[in-house]
Amino acid sequence: MASDNAKTQSNNQPLVGVIMGSDSDLPVMKACAEILKSFDVPFEISIISAHRTFSPLTSLPVIGVPIQGKCLDGVDSLYSIVQMPRGIPVATVAINNSANAGLLAIRMLGAFVPEYYTKMEAFLKKQEEGVLAKVDRLDKTGWENY
Repeated sequence: MASDNAKTQSNNQPLVGVIMGSDSDLPVMKACAEILKSFDVPFEISIISAHRTFSPLTSLPVIGVPIQGKCLDGVDSLYSIVQMPRGIPVATVAINNSANAGLLAIRMLGAFVPEYYTKMEAFLKKQEEGVLAKVDRLDKTGWENY
């Protein structure tokens, strides 16, 4: 199995597909693409409308990103993703938070590809260090001067 993963990565076969219903979703979905790129995850990005193209179905994991629209602040999009019928599971992140979709995809890959697990561990450590540096600064300068 490890050799299959290495082969997939070395051939730059996409491991993640970023699919948008419309090109108007691209400004939100760029954050997902940037996260995947920063972790060196091969991915593809495309427009596939469930309403206008045939059979955009997959047996692979799906992570839904609700996009904030002109009405209802994206809550309608959130509901349409979390209310999928039984048998059609979709993980969901917060409205307009495609960065978390990218991070979740990397965590899924990390369960099977040690390289992505290691990179995620380093990412989490860096986040922790950032918070601890802020705590240290707050302790040293006080809240009035922070």
